[in-house]
Amino acid sequence: MEVDKKALENKVIEVLKTCYDPEIPIDIYELGLIYEVNVDDEAKVDIQMTLTSPSCPVAESLPLEVEEKVRETKGITDAKVTITFDPPWDKSMMSEEALLELGFM
Repeated sequence: MEVDKKALENKVIEVLKTCYDPEIPIDIYELGLIYEVNVDDEAKVDIQMTLTSPSCPVAESLPLEVEEKVRETKGITDAKVTITFDPPWDKSMMSEEALLELGFM
């Protein structure tokens, strides 16, 4: 059976929008912490993300939460999160919605 990668990617993005950085009341997708979402032919998802800082208090738990939530998504067979700090995150990566919400616009 062929995997509809785009539909699954959209589902994954919706799930990512339910994960929050505890220090900022904005979801990790709108914050710009998600660099890449790749769905392969077997419906396995690879997510490349960053944290607001290397010393982020949820550095251990947030990637696990993301993996778990994505793995539980209907149609997804597995999920793996890779953390990177290249390029380092800064507020220019935030969506307009997030910038507005935090008063940066």
